[in-house]
Amino acid sequence: MNIKSLLLGSAAALIAVSGARAADAVVVAEPEPAEYVKICDVYGAGYFYIPGTETCLRIGGYIRYDIGVGDIGSFDGARSHDVVDGKDQGTFQKHARFSMKTWTGQETELGTLKTYTETRINFQNHNADLDPNAAENTGISLNFAWIQLGGLRVGKDESAFDTFIGYAGNVIQDTLVPYGGFDTNVVQYTFDAGNGFSAIVSLEEGSGGGNQSYGHYYGVGTIDSYVPHVVGGVKWTQGWGAITGVAAYDSNYESVSGKVRLDVNVSSALSLFIMGGYGSHGKLDDNTIHDPAGDRGFYKPWGGNWAVWGGGTYKFNEKTSFNLQASYDQWKDLGIAANVAYDVVPGLTVTAEVDYMHAGKFDTFDLTGNNYNWTGGTKKNSVGGVLRFQRSF
Repeated sequence: MNIKSLLLGSAAALIAVSGARAADAVVVAEPEPAEYVKICDVYGAGYFYIPGTETCLRIGGYIRYDIGVGDIGSFDGARSHDVVDGKDQGTFQKHARFSMKTWTGQETELGTLKTYTETRINFQNHNADLDPNAAENTGISLNFAWIQLGGLRVGKDESAFDTFIGYAGNVIQDTLVPYGGFDTNVVQYTFDAGNGFSAIVSLEEGSGGGNQSYGHYYGVGTIDSYVPHVVGGVKWTQGWGAITGVAAYDSNYESVSGKVRLDVNVSSALSLFIMGGYGSHGKLDDNTIHDPAGDRGFYKPWGGNWAVWGGGTYKFNEKTSFNLQASYDQWKDLGIAANVAYDVVPGLTVTAEVDYMHAGKFDTFDLTGNNYNWTGGTKKNSVGGVLRFQRSF
């Protein structure tokens, strides 16, 4: 009986094996090991290692939409009171921008190797001669593209006359009374002496044939010889704030300008600043394009010898802040800008700003047959506003 059962069981097993081999074999592939991006937290949030390298990369930027109204407008002199053929062309001024930024960092035997780039693409109501309200693409701009090893930086940047001492507050229209040239190629070195002390020396090229802000054209920007513009500065930073001073030599005008600034952190909610600038009268000759109303330059764009800027930020809470800036120069140009910025959700900020400009001593002048005003129109007192939506990432 046991032998019979054993034989029957063996036969059944053979039949089952034969049937299984007759069917198509199913092969399950082994899963490939996933290669996840490795986070790099050495240089701050958002960096990751480029696979196969020791270089950390961060990609970011913002998308911005501005709606400007009134006489001052929201960007590059655009405004809503242009007149064509005797007819007021008043309308909203709109400006859309996409900005892409990249940062890299890598540790080397000579110090940290860094790069930074920013490229902007704009679509806006273009202030054209025939149709001031024409909306169109207004080009791609390379705003930053520099390499830095340790304290040495080379490439496209903004002038150390502004970046080292700081921009004039957290308002959108911070150049109602302008405080310096911006775009330039640089060869500069920053010294970190420790205990909050730092210094900078920057050899700069300047940019364009000059600067233009709300219709005002002032100064030759780009160097016209082998002699560069030179900027130097010192700073002392502590928990309460900072004291900074910068000086610049304009090789075109053979003139010197300087600014000093005091920043004070009054509390965790309130921060204040005041900045003063002074510039000498430079050399003007027949080969120099200059402001018919005075001797503005790349490092002294304000009217007269001196100017002052002041303001601050008050944070009502983690989402809402109030920003204010007032500026004034020797020609009695007065600018006031105030806004409220609200973080709707992390990464999305809505800012509503009101601006006022009083054109002082030289409110209008003639340049190549055109009539210009400090605010880009014909008014001595101008008011405007900006509503800005910005998604930063």
